[in-house]
Amino acid sequence: MLFNSYIFIFLFLPITILGYFGLNKIKKPNLAKIFLCCMSLWFYAYSDISFLWIICTSIFINWFGSKILKFLAQEKYNKIRLFTFIILILLNIGILIYYKYFDFLILNINKVFNTSFSIINLILPLGISFFTFQQLAYLIDSYKSKEKGLPYKFLDYITFVTFFPKIIQGPIALHYEIIPQLEDKENRKIKSENIAKGLFAFAFGLAKKVLIADLFGQVANIGFANVEGLNTITAMLAMFSYTIQIYFDFSGYCDMATGVALMLNIKLPINFNSPYKATNILDFWKRWHITLTRFFTQYVYIPLGGNRKGKIRTYINVLIIFLISGIWHGANWTFIIWGVMHGIASVINRIFKNKIEKQNPVLNWIITFSFIGLTWVMFRANSVSDAIIFYKRLLSFDFANTSMLADMVQVFNLVEMNIIYMAIPQLKAFFNTHNLMIIVFMVLAIIAILGMKNTNERIENFKPTKRKVFIVVILLVISIMSLSQVSTFLYVNF
Repeated sequence: MLFNSYIFIFLFLPITILGYFGLNKIKKPNLAKIFLCCMSLWFYAYSDISFLWIICTSIFINWFGSKILKFLAQEKYNKIRLFTFIILILLNIGILIYYKYFDFLILNINKVFNTSFSIINLILPLGISFFTFQQLAYLIDSYKSKEKGLPYKFLDYITFVTFFPKIIQGPIALHYEIIPQLEDKENRKIKSENIAKGLFAFAFGLAKKVLIADLFGQVANIGFANVEGLNTITAMLAMFSYTIQIYFDFSGYCDMATGVALMLNIKLPINFNSPYKATNILDFWKRWHITLTRFFTQYVYIPLGGNRKGKIRTYINVLIIFLISGIWHGANWTFIIWGVMHGIASVINRIFKNKIEKQNPVLNWIITFSFIGLTWVMFRANSVSDAIIFYKRLLSFDFANTSMLADMVQVFNLVEMNIIYMAIPQLKAFFNTHNLMIIVFMVLAIIAILGMKNTNERIENFKPTKRKVFIVVILLVISIMSLSQVSTFLYVNF
């Protein structure tokens, strides 16, 4: 089920909120958690019920695995405990590799060794990367906790893992961030302040997804579907359109997840913090998919030695992290190369950190934003060969007009613009003659990205006013009216 769907907005969400707080109202907190788990599993299984057994099996394995680790906490069981821990980690990673990378590995083995092993054409279960990583963190923390173990009951654990706002696209929350909030008695009753903040965040997120991301996504799809037909202009438009699309798509999801969770009195960790305002690549990764960066830092980078074993080892560790990040994003060489590109940039940034910080921040931003846009090409391309062709077309200095440009511009000839054209008829002819409408929308998007507060900043000290209520209503009405063509979120695929 998607946040940007009629069934979620008009059926699932109201039932969940009323049922959860209703059961808490009659002093049935455990029943309220069971209800929330059932609703979360319905949310997860809505698109394909066959995925349900995978997440349920994963939950049971990791919960009982953590209990076994606690049972083996005595010193005499150290070797058995370590062996059990390794088996559990490998089991989680093995399930992830099987569903996400098996066919990819077989295809590459066939190419390298000229074999003919059959691929299975496995369907990727929704959110498998997210709920696997959250449970890996839980297992690692269980192992580190020694004889104390982690004090959570099974009901708390399953509620944490399945909590629907984060189950299919993150954030990668940690157990100690969510479970104590579920146990807090003050969070078991409706809080009007959180409902208001949640609706505000949800409205902005829905608008970002439906009104901005999906619009620019149409232009990106035109360009990346026919890279051979691109010239310099259309390649630039496709690249920047995808750069804008993925920003507002991911930002929109994070806003909606934050908003929905707040309505249930749960604060999710911040996962998105104006990343295109970054003035270097290290800053970018402190702002983009923050919880993924945190996971790799805490559970991979630091155990590898972090920056404690000299500069060369630090650079190697950074490259390993970004290689894993690329692999995590998908079973395609494009993602792996994208990860390596960011890894190399991060190492260069570390080497020349002092010199970079002394440069003009505007210049640093231009370089960083340009690098991010260029690497998104590799991330979005269907194959490495398509990405190479795209880069060649981008650098061809071919500015001849093409039919593709007309198709791209046509995307922005919205029905809603007729209201403006009725008042200023000359504007329509001007925009159509010079193909400027797409540029106007891009400039407005960049202004919004750089000049406006993000939703986390907006709700930090949020107070409802008539103006804010009006904005929320308008955004919700316009966005819901635009839901006729429901599209999935980009990070659902990862």
